[in-house]
Amino acid sequence: MIQGHGGNVASVAARLGCKPDEIVDMSSNINPLGVVPGLLEHLHQRLDTVMSLPEVDAGAAVAGIADILGIDAGRVLMGTGSTQFIYTACPALGAKKVLIVGPTYADYTSSCRMHGIVPDYFLAQPGEDFQVNCEQLAEKASEFDTVFICNPNNPTGALIPHQELLALCKRLPQTKFIIDESYLPFAPQQVDQSMTSCACENVIVLWSLSKIYGIPGLRAGFLIGSAGVVEQFRRYMQPWCANSLAQEAIGYLAANKQILEDFVSKTKMYLAEEMATFRSQLAGCGATLYPSVTPYQLIGLPRGHTAEEVCERLVDDRLLIRNCSNFHGLDSGYVRISLKKAEINRMAARLFVAAIGR
Repeated sequence: MIQGHGGNVASVAARLGCKPDEIVDMSSNINPLGVVPGLLEHLHQRLDTVMSLPEVDAGAAVAGIADILGIDAGRVLMGTGSTQFIYTACPALGAKKVLIVGPTYADYTSSCRMHGIVPDYFLAQPGEDFQVNCEQLAEKASEFDTVFICNPNNPTGALIPHQELLALCKRLPQTKFIIDESYLPFAPQQVDQSMTSCACENVIVLWSLSKIYGIPGLRAGFLIGSAGVVEQFRRYMQPWCANSLAQEAIGYLAANKQILEDFVSKTKMYLAEEMATFRSQLAGCGATLYPSVTPYQLIGLPRGHTAEEVCERLVDDRLLIRNCSNFHGLDSGYVRISLKKAEINRMAARLFVAAIGR
């Protein structure tokens, strides 16, 4: 498992001798608008559910997510975050040769190595704004039985258009495509078309509540695939892998779909405005700002600066951003900043420009 995910606020606070809530954490990609209205109140009222075992297979929660996504419940599994499915994918699918489209989230690599597989990589390039060339990807992917794709990608924020991705999966029916859509709900309405409705037998979608609904601590994630794929993964499921409060959260969301839709719509509008403002504040500072449909911005640092140096300067200001040097395919020239509330974004932009101007 990789060390150096975002969100390590406690360790930074301990090093600085301050309280964790005195640190501004822009290293972790959570909805800047917080939690879906009413959800925390509902969970507070249902705290007594932790005194009993949850539903063993999370059947009601699975039905709730299937209703939200508009798909058949027989195509869905619920786990302890989408991470559970990342780490069981190789044995569940019988993977032997794995390709990872990057630079991307490191747990795909960690999951392969856990099962004795050394993955290969197809790396998008900074000169092409980290956009994936699906024609070139198809040529390489034909040599592999399993491909991991994060779409939109972390940390680049790049999105493979739905029709291109669908054509890729149909072109290589013998290759399993694991498509992580954890950040897709943040994308603008016109490009957020999910692969969950795809009927291809070789497509497995990972879907998460953590990011868009602001509840990463509940560890609620889902796998969507054909009935056959679901059965392959079910063999690696443990009983009670979804806790009581996570299942309660799904029940609330499914019963309040209008609140949910309004919240997601408000999030999209907020991010579109804030990202434009944030990028304008960084314009002219010498950094490279890559296109993003997500709540985070990948930044190429000006020559002469390193991610470690810039991150340390900002830690002194009690601002935490993501050092991207441990993403395979990136180096010490990249950082990632996740948007928060407007006043925090303005402050972070000023501090960042000052940090690279020293």
